[in-house]
Amino acid sequence: MQKQFKFSPVAIALWGLLPAATVWAQSPQNDVLIIAPAVIDSNSADDMAGFRTTVTSRQIEDLNAIDAAAALRRTPGVSISRFNPVGSFGGEEGGAVYIRGMGSSRPGSEIKTYIDGVPFYMGIWNHPLLDLLPLNGMARLNVIKGPQLHEFGNTFGAIALEPKKARAADGVSGEVSVRGGSFGTVAEQLDVSGRQGDWDFALAQGHAASDGHRPDAKGRLNNVMGQLGYRIDRQWSIRLLAMNSSNTATDPGHQDTQANKGQTFNTRGDLLAFTVAHQHDKVQGSFKVYSTEGYGEQNPGLKSNFKTTGLRWRESLQPWQGGQVQAGLDVDKIGGDVPTARFVAADLRVSSPFVAVSHKLDLTGGWSATPSVGVRHYSHNVLKSESAHQAGLVLAQGERLALRVQVSKGVNYPGLDAAVLSHLMAPLGNTWKSLGAERLDHQELGVSWKPSSDTSVDLALFKDRVKDRYIFAFPPAVSAPGFVHLGTYDVTGTELTWAQSMGKSWQMFAGWTHLNSSKSDLPYAPQDSLSVGINWQEGPWRASADAQHQTRMTVLGQARTVSTNTVQVNGFTVANLRLGYKVPQLGQRGEVFAAIENLLDKTYTFREGYPMPGRSLQVGVKASF
Repeated sequence: MQKQFKFSPVAIALWGLLPAATVWAQSPQNDVLIIAPAVIDSNSADDMAGFRTTVTSRQIEDLNAIDAAAALRRTPGVSISRFNPVGSFGGEEGGAVYIRGMGSSRPGSEIKTYIDGVPFYMGIWNHPLLDLLPLNGMARLNVIKGPQLHEFGNTFGAIALEPKKARAADGVSGEVSVRGGSFGTVAEQLDVSGRQGDWDFALAQGHAASDGHRPDAKGRLNNVMGQLGYRIDRQWSIRLLAMNSSNTATDPGHQDTQANKGQTFNTRGDLLAFTVAHQHDKVQGSFKVYSTEGYGEQNPGLKSNFKTTGLRWRESLQPWQGGQVQAGLDVDKIGGDVPTARFVAADLRVSSPFVAVSHKLDLTGGWSATPSVGVRHYSHNVLKSESAHQAGLVLAQGERLALRVQVSKGVNYPGLDAAVLSHLMAPLGNTWKSLGAERLDHQELGVSWKPSSDTSVDLALFKDRVKDRYIFAFPPAVSAPGFVHLGTYDVTGTELTWAQSMGKSWQMFAGWTHLNSSKSDLPYAPQDSLSVGINWQEGPWRASADAQHQTRMTVLGQARTVSTNTVQVNGFTVANLRLGYKVPQLGQRGEVFAAIENLLDKTYTFREGYPMPGRSLQVGVKASF
């Protein structure tokens, strides 16, 4: 019997707010539809020379994406893995995202995922679960490339989701979409937001399900998110965010051996965050407290519960002309249990204050120079303290040309995964408590060039050196069973992107990534990948096409052992197409649409023996008010 979806108390409370939204209804807002950039919205560097790639809700729609892996599948520097059209089985090759070769260690991961600045991942195993990250209700996804200490700590990179907020003007707006197609796939999404005086709200709800392209390739996603904000005065405001996600995915098994066929992976997560923010002329900041909890359950297998609480404090000051100081504090308490293994974790606590300073110097000829430095200190209640630093320089000529260089050090602590493994393998004892943090030395040189308002080019050259990766080993590899650190390896690479507008109707994009690792078996790091996209809009018609080519790559997660990965999958080329027709009767953003995935019906895999779907079709309708 199929397991029914049940709401948590957070979800029930959010659903209770939905009828109240109608009380706020006003006349429809006048939206101006502008053709969106293809594939990604932008690449950008801040005053600290930190680099990120942003994908907004417009690109998510054009890509017909249901989850984070689909939304980022064409993003330069990013590679993905999955089994099914809907749903991620586990946190490894069944559904994961990797950034420049980082994030493949399992258990544990070198990258973390965030919603509204709150870390949201499987705390007990210390790695992301993509099904906990809904796309509906999100304004954008930011891919943080490399350690950026003024943004996030205790990670080598990040995927940060930012929820949509209500418009500045009073009134209510929203949209609802429904689509369905091949493999019994259906998806429904609802977004509503509004403002009345000093109050504002936002509600988002989503459901997606599919029978899958193979027997037992089923998946189901359900989520609901709500925000309530109040503006105390012109400077101060408060905001409450609550979210629930409940999902399931089935493993279709190896197509030849049928290994793991029919296993299921269920996830649930709740997030609650309260933020106090202020905006003054020379000082802006926020103070956020949060709590997340949930579980991941593999059948047959383990059920793992996680609970994380903490705070985020951020202040940005402009104490002198051209100067900026960013400072803050992160505190996280991570706990959980694995009841089937009779394991209850003692909480891990990580505190990390940071400060970063930049100063913009005006030079001759319209040029400016912005040097920056930053430091973050880590205090851990079990493992030893660490410090990390960064320095950067941005040379810019207005908005036309910018050169950037950054060197930074990343710190990534072992998580509760090390404690769980020690419990499951008694000979490891308490050796995990003698571990230090994993370290990353990051160097990046980049240039952004906009020869005209219609053209932008970005080039990034980077080198990452990973040191002290933690593993466990047994004799004869080591003298006694225990956790140890394993040497170093390098990942060097190049990212080149080009975006072009042609009149009001065309947007084009191309991105190329080249990776070269000294670790020959580094998984999900194809040597070359190329993504292209074209958006076209004329009258009521809108079309979006995207394609990707990537070379052969090693797969399967990096185990916390001395073993090597030997499994590879062939390179592939995949193309998709979405066509929409505007229907004014359905509102300003109303349309009917059709999407074809794997347009050329290519055979490809992200894991050997797990073929991805062939050509598939979805049709849908969207209405707005």
